[in-house]
Amino acid sequence: MIQRVGGPPRSLVTLVDGALPAAEHRALKAAILRLGRERIVAGYQTTFWYALGTPPTNRVEQAVVRLAALLPAKRRREVVGVEWWLSRMRTSNVKVDFHRDRDNARFDETGAERNPRTSSVLYLNECRGGLLAVTREEPNPENQAFAPDVHDFDFVAPRANRFTFFDGTLTHGVLDANNDLPGRRLPREPGLRLAIAVNFWGARPWNVPEFGDSHHYRGLALKPGRGVIS
Repeated sequence: MIQRVGGPPRSLVTLVDGALPAAEHRALKAAILRLGRERIVAGYQTTFWYALGTPPTNRVEQAVVRLAALLPAKRRREVVGVEWWLSRMRTSNVKVDFHRDRDNARFDETGAERNPRTSSVLYLNECRGGLLAVTREEPNPENQAFAPDVHDFDFVAPRANRFTFFDGTLTHGVLDANNDLPGRRLPREPGLRLAIAVNFWGARPWNVPEFGDSHHYRGLALKPGRGVIS
């Protein structure tokens, strides 16, 4: 198992347990489970933009309104909206390398790397392994899973209704079912690690559609009159 090196835990990450009202968390998880395998392989390429302050159109955006209120006031003032996507994986077969979140379309076209102000994850369940590992160290494409040369991580364990956030310039990745660097496929575990990634941006990233501009994940759409949170 990967261990944190040196000293007590720091404060690269902030944790909020019980982030959503219990009924909303249950409804959100149930709606995502009803999606079945829709876009499960392409989930990380299926991202959506939500402008904060506009009425939510789906259960994820409804949750985002709650989550944004949990950020410190300074962080909230820095952002205009979020990019979100579903993370549904088996920790026996993690296919996400260590990385820093960025505006991928802008990077592909111009080579300029723009990061979100804040990266965050909302967990929907517990799972075997699957720690989130966060570090200031650079990812290294020469290493297994693009892991940094120095394994100086802060960790977040998946827990139902746990919200974690950290600076958008930090490197992060998901460990496997044994909480080691992902590599070879492990014996298949019974369930998925269910989470939602939410990046808070100071300006809208390029070529990220709004939920209403896509036909994906229609099972998450709110019924009329259900989008207001009091």
